[in-house]
Amino acid sequence: MLQILESLPEGLLQAEAGELLELLGGPTLLHLPGRQPRPLFVSVLLHGNEDTGFCALRELLRAYQGRDLPRALSVFLGNLPAAARGLRRLEGQPDYNRVWPGSDSHGLPEHAMMRRICEEMERRQPFAAIDVHNNTGLNPHYACINRIDHRFLHLATLFSRTVVYFTRPRGVASQAFARLCPAVTVECGRPGQEHGVAHARDYLDACLHLSQIPVHPVAAHDVDLFHSVVTVKVPAGLSFGFGQGDEVDIDFLPDLDHLNFRELPAGTALARVHRRQARLEAWNERGRDVGDAYFRIEDGQLRTRRPVMPSMFTLDARVVRQDCLGYLMERYELM
Repeated sequence: MLQILESLPEGLLQAEAGELLELLGGPTLLHLPGRQPRPLFVSVLLHGNEDTGFCALRELLRAYQGRDLPRALSVFLGNLPAAARGLRRLEGQPDYNRVWPGSDSHGLPEHAMMRRICEEMERRQPFAAIDVHNNTGLNPHYACINRIDHRFLHLATLFSRTVVYFTRPRGVASQAFARLCPAVTVECGRPGQEHGVAHARDYLDACLHLSQIPVHPVAAHDVDLFHSVVTVKVPAGLSFGFGQGDEVDIDFLPDLDHLNFRELPAGTALARVHRRQARLEAWNERGRDVGDAYFRIEDGQLRTRRPVMPSMFTLDARVVRQDCLGYLMERYELM
């Protein structure tokens, strides 16, 4: 499934994300030389409808045409069949950001492909790893880390002072690379926004220019750090919508994503429920559903049971079914 290239393929810098499958044939790992030999690893299009990372890389490489990159660059162009259809993933495909080493699942060709990429990159001793994503809901630009490590925090705060620490879901790219080098995921807002492309491009360029990543502690006042504690899901047997009334079992607020990165008090209403057994799942870091500790039904409304801060709440029903409704976070104090 994986193609490995050692030079820039003709036409890549003129292509759109949806044209890469025809150009390259499938998932591709691209190695480009630079003045510093230890490569920066960048993954894009792990979700085919999130093209900001590819657009940012395309702009960056155009700017360096005819001159050396400051540092070697290895790029993984991920789910190109889904990108050709403008979808997160195709039906029957696994999520390309849930099948990296450390995943809860195993045995698929995609697992073998991601394992091969990690083995290939381990031989090249990566300097840092960055996985570029978009959100479907309304969110600020922020970075995610999987280890409380000041090298990771420095890499993250170079992108944004808002940083989220998470250990679930497993099988994500940044988690797999965390054993090799400082690794982050950066969330660049919704696809198709020029300021998201510019932010990602400038961040990648800054990372290429780093000679080293600091090891000294990040000052607490320089970072807003949150811990993602549960993944919120709608049970498979329930119907849902956003402002659809009693046509569905759970009718969420039509602007639910406006609650992202807002500290909500206990008792905040998220939806009206029209079925007695309606509830939300909340899967914690131990893989347990603790939904009843976070949500309650009162007077036909689904409310928060405790103070929380949502992230990545989405209004995209396909994403809710394929992945989740979003996450709940708590503030994390650096010691």
